[in-house]
Amino acid sequence: MEGTKRTSGPDDSFYMTEDRFDPAALGRGESLFTLGNGSLGFRGDFEEGYPGAREGVYLNGFYDTAPIRYGETAYGYARNGQTMLNLANAKRIRIFLDGEELCLARGEVKNYRRVLSMKEGALTREFEWRSPEGRTARVRFERMVSLSGGDVACLRCAVEPLEGVKQVRIESAIDARAKNTAAREDPRVGSCLDGAPLKTMQFRAQGDGCMLVQATRRSALAYACAAVHRVRSAAPVTAVCSQNAQEVCCTYCAGGAVLLEKFVAYTHGPAGQAAALGRRAQAQARQAAVDAERLQTAQREALEEFWTNTGLSIEGDPRLLQGLRFSLFQVFQSAGRDGKTNISAKGLSGEGYEGHYFWDTETYIFPFFLYTLPGIARSLLCYRYSILDQARARARETGHPRGALFPWRTINGEECSAYYPAGTAQYHINADIANAVALYAETTGDEAFMRECGVEILAETARLWLDLGFYSAEQGGRFCIDGVTGPDEYSVLVNNNCYTNLMAAENLEQAARWTAWLRETYPAAAGALFRRIGLGEEEPGAWRAAAQSMYLPYDEARGVYLQDDAFFQRVPWPLQTIPQENFPLLLHYHPLVIYRHQVCKQADLVLALLLRGERFDLLQKRKIFDVYEPLTTHDSSLSKTVFSIVASEIGYHEKAYAFFEGSARLDLDDSHGNSRDGLHMANMAGTWLSVVYGFAGMRQKGGLLAFRPCLPQGWEQYGFCVRWRGRRLRVCVRRAQTAYLLEEGEAMALLHQGARLWLEPGGERAADTPPRRFDGVVFDLDGVLCHTDRLHCEAWAHACAQRGIPFSEAVNEQLRGVSRSASVELILKGAAMELPQPEKDALAREKNAYYRTLLEQLTPADVPRGTREMLKALRAQGVRLAVASASENAPMILRRVELDGLLDAVVDGTMLRRSKPDPEVFLKAAELLGLEPRQCLVVEDAAAGAQAAAAGGFACAGLACAAQAREAGYPLQDVTDLLPLFGSAAEAPGTACGCPAAEE
Repeated sequence: MEGTKRTSGPDDSFYMTEDRFDPAALGRGESLFTLGNGSLGFRGDFEEGYPGAREGVYLNGFYDTAPIRYGETAYGYARNGQTMLNLANAKRIRIFLDGEELCLARGEVKNYRRVLSMKEGALTREFEWRSPEGRTARVRFERMVSLSGGDVACLRCAVEPLEGVKQVRIESAIDARAKNTAAREDPRVGSCLDGAPLKTMQFRAQGDGCMLVQATRRSALAYACAAVHRVRSAAPVTAVCSQNAQEVCCTYCAGGAVLLEKFVAYTHGPAGQAAALGRRAQAQARQAAVDAERLQTAQREALEEFWTNTGLSIEGDPRLLQGLRFSLFQVFQSAGRDGKTNISAKGLSGEGYEGHYFWDTETYIFPFFLYTLPGIARSLLCYRYSILDQARARARETGHPRGALFPWRTINGEECSAYYPAGTAQYHINADIANAVALYAETTGDEAFMRECGVEILAETARLWLDLGFYSAEQGGRFCIDGVTGPDEYSVLVNNNCYTNLMAAENLEQAARWTAWLRETYPAAAGALFRRIGLGEEEPGAWRAAAQSMYLPYDEARGVYLQDDAFFQRVPWPLQTIPQENFPLLLHYHPLVIYRHQVCKQADLVLALLLRGERFDLLQKRKIFDVYEPLTTHDSSLSKTVFSIVASEIGYHEKAYAFFEGSARLDLDDSHGNSRDGLHMANMAGTWLSVVYGFAGMRQKGGLLAFRPCLPQGWEQYGFCVRWRGRRLRVCVRRAQTAYLLEEGEAMALLHQGARLWLEPGGERAADTPPRRFDGVVFDLDGVLCHTDRLHCEAWAHACAQRGIPFSEAVNEQLRGVSRSASVELILKGAAMELPQPEKDALAREKNAYYRTLLEQLTPADVPRGTREMLKALRAQGVRLAVASASENAPMILRRVELDGLLDAVVDGTMLRRSKPDPEVFLKAAELLGLEPRQCLVVEDAAAGAQAAAAGGFACAGLACAAQAREAGYPLQDVTDLLPLFGSAAEAPGTACGCPAAEE
């Protein structure tokens, strides 16, 4: 923001300073200088007022409704709009110098300075003013909205006459003439309300205070505002009170300098409690006057705790650090904490989107609170649980006999989106909320929440997908979801939006998992819940089946996933041909023009790469990013943070930083041109995600926090804190090393660049920031590079059946990585049987003969998806590759699946004398590669193989059961997870990251 800059000093990033009065930036400044506490929000307008100002006082969740007027309606359309109300302005303090009213729109302003302190949670403004008639005075305003004392605010106004002033008059009022912003052409702005939504029920001004109570006309809510004053002056002070339904006021006159302190309280509740609300507000305002110093101390302490929990630091770019701090401060001020309110798209800073709650909360804002202040994260989820009954009712209204459909836009729990193609049709909000529930449970271990609220949310959202989707014969019996809108609001009512289908599948899986958990862990609670919602025993199985059969649209010719079935059937629209002044497209083109084109408003499938990243290998992610980035306008402020995070993951570090810069100061620089309507809360929280998910690469894998940090060019270091299952972890990323410090909680393991690190309480571990470079990779074969383990199981089962030896899949799991002869011993031991040696040898021969017959079924399709591409990428970087297998059939298997040409060496059973856990097989492979064991990484899926690798001096990456082995320093979920260990696949040279670039 022009005129808004950093102050000087060691902690200047904690302050926002405006050192020049600029009337043209008035609306933007009103948003930027907002103060709030999650319930009460004071927009940053001037106490004395200003012509055309957008003054604002808001209570989170305090709204009125009005019927939505449709030119043509249909069944199930949202019926009522909801608008967060602009309430009576208790900030109002007018100043008169000998009867001449102070207003910065008139006269001359000098030495202007406004400072938002993000350490004290306070706003100060001071200036000298010369009136048109030549009177001058120095004025200082201070305000604070308490973070710890209820919906209470403290204001101070100091007036010092300088020249030509005989009397100073201060009028302190509660001004009830506030109005909501009228609707404009921009659909993101304006109120649905006609006429005055509030009526004054009580008003009073007497003694040192005043009070006003108002009620809504339709939503049956009421609020009260009260103010108590303290006045100090060396000269005598006279006081007069006045009152009417529009304003209650206390006026103070003095013959010299005067200091006014104003203590304000807001209360709200049902309209039937109006009188009680008034009394409570008066009592709270009076108590605030008594507790003024304590409230200031508590404010500093609350923010000290907040900044300690975020632990945010950047060395090398103070401008961006200031942007990040400002963003997190405003998000913190705007989030509901009572379990009955949420966080609106603009927080408590303005009326954009009418104060509605969206998916923004769960997808962009919730993770920040989850990892810093999990108590607030829990409250946000409790709000969703509080509106679950309305979500059930909405599901019935939209034709679903079971389940719940959460509203796309709401305050009170009812759908209020008037444009259903880009509103109600965004069914993915169900999965977004369910994803937040599951992530919360995994991160906090809060069983009480899951027992009381979480499982019910998961079950009811899962039920809706089963009713919405269907098994399609045209798609080979896969589960499809038609007629929905994904995150991209420029592509509406599509079939099989890939993001929606992926998130729905996860919702279904998590619902099945957690209902089983509840049944096993808390059977009484499970029985009560299942009876109450009528959950049948067969439903969780049906959820799993649908999830496993979920259809994901894929373009074979392009080799890329589709955003939806018809995405590439639409007309291309090269964005470079669109005049810059025609963005955002939604304000300049009819929706039908946009919908028929191949263009994205925001991250859609690219967002799935973040939230469901385990479903794609790194090369797929890069290909998807390359396809969809040129088609995305970023007309939504939700978009750039996601592109930044994914660009970091796939090695596009220059792009990652450019997207980050575009979001980190979006409101400070007003890059979208609409900050006057309120701040972009999701983007603000997204800047934190860009650092923690993006540059630091934080994810959750296998029940552990995992990091793949890089240091942006020009930064010396950066750091942050995250909460994890009762612990607080501090992460500091430097160019050469990353330090992990466990500040609170019990010992924990984490993954750094894929390697497991162990932290003791209060202990710090440092690891190399760039990934460790291995010169060779030695792969086990069965279950790693191809799917032959099922054939082993079938062959052993066949051979054992000939002799009446019991055999099962559980027994087969014990045979991974074990030679045939050793496998026979394990099988017989498990069956408590003995056989003479000739019979043992015969059993092994029969198994092998049948297995070789089964191998004739193998084709290249038996290679796991992405494996072939991974091997090519590794070879392109000069990494030497070998297979080390105890099977004598390894060469034949590799030929049949067409992997033999991608390997530098193959070790098979004919070359070995000893079996695992002896390391002979891996030592032989390293010898053939011409490398030392320390230069090689072994990839195994069996515990015995991990033990063998460790015994030979190799680092080991573990898949399947080997991922849990102590010897597996690099746990993997998928074999393609190897790629980040070698420089993010084929990272482009010339990167903006501090990590060395890999060769193409």
